[in-house]
Amino acid sequence: MSSRFTVVPTSFDGLKILERRIVGDERGSFHRMFCANELAAAGWKSPIAQINFTRTTLRGTIRGMHYQRAPFAEMKLVACVSGRVLDVVVDLRAGSATFLKWFSVELSEDNHCSVLVPEGFAHGFQALTDDVALLYSVSSPFTAEAEGGLNPLDPRIGIDWPLPVSTISARDAGQPHVTDAFEGMKLDAA
Repeated sequence: MSSRFTVVPTSFDGLKILERRIVGDERGSFHRMFCANELAAAGWKSPIAQINFTRTTLRGTIRGMHYQRAPFAEMKLVACVSGRVLDVVVDLRAGSATFLKWFSVELSEDNHCSVLVPEGFAHGFQALTDDVALLYSVSSPFTAEAEGGLNPLDPRIGIDWPLPVSTISARDAGQPHVTDAFEGMKLDAA
């Protein structure tokens, strides 16, 4: 059988957009969310450790920018299964050509795209519609002591959120801003 994904590289090393191929007939449709064999060629290098689901009720809500430090750094495969979001990542990898730069892509239930986020990136999103649902496949189990975050409104990073912020958690709004002392994440060589 032919591939169920088209892998679209980005200007960020290791960051990929996956366009899922939809198969449909009079009954409805089918599409594969994860295939270890096909995604290995795109850079997925671990078993799935967790599958997370998040629902966001209000348009304009920002969630993120979250990450886990090594040795618990995680890859994520993020898909929007209801509504639309602007999905955003920030490269935190020490020495990367795109260090502290951000990348965004619209994910929706209609465009059937996912984003494959490598280790060393902070991740978040803004709901572009009410009642958004995201599904995340994650390569490493959540580890509280390895958890980190960036302030999604940090002017130094300068994420261009398309909508006025309707809701943001106190936790996310209280995340630190990047300072000159921030050297980035050093990832273990695999």
